[in-house]
Amino acid sequence: MGLTYAIPDLHGRLDLLERALREILEHAAGRDACVVALGDYVDRGPNSREIVELLTTWPFPSLRLIALKGNHEAMMWEACNNLVETDWWLENGGDATLASYGGLRMGEALRTLIPERHLQWIGKLPTIYADPHRIFVHAGVDPRLPLNQQNERTLLWKRYPKGSSLGHGMRHVVHGHHANEQGPVVCKGRTNLDVMAWRTGRLVVGVFCDDKAGGAVEFLEVRGNSSAG
Repeated sequence: MGLTYAIPDLHGRLDLLERALREILEHAAGRDACVVALGDYVDRGPNSREIVELLTTWPFPSLRLIALKGNHEAMMWEACNNLVETDWWLENGGDATLASYGGLRMGEALRTLIPERHLQWIGKLPTIYADPHRIFVHAGVDPRLPLNQQNERTLLWKRYPKGSSLGHGMRHVVHGHHANEQGPVVCKGRTNLDVMAWRTGRLVVGVFCDDKAGGAVEFLEVRGNSSAG
């Protein structure tokens, strides 16, 4: 029985990621498994750089990593490539990311502060991953469109209307992005794992059986310090 573990929005909380990975390794009990990270590794929390470094070097041979892009990685990449105003990114948590890279000195360009290999990795992140039973994505999918016709803005920024339980055809959608401290939110067609971990100090990992359709068979929860920020 293959297992896939979905890790939602981390926003700089390396402590929670490290605890989650220990839980996943213990739960997998030596079996090979898949880890899908749903994006938003950077911004808001204190350790964005360290999270990106861990994901780019990934020291767990028994865990196949699929790291997806979140809207915060998109903002970071666009700001560093002068495609959006830097202040827009900074006002949305990018200031914490810059601090994790050592802080920007007067007149210094973003690309001199952030390692090029980090930016290249972010630029190549996929926006969606699908297996026979599920679709993993940062924010959501348009249920009316085939997967190969999805708009990137939808995948990175979508908010599902309150009460919506739509997945995508017969597939269950697993996502983050829509923060809910009381989550995870489990509906017939989708599961939202984002419980605002960077603020609450609580991270919920979904455990999915590769041979079984539908939602998670179980959840792994780790806790750290909450933030007043």
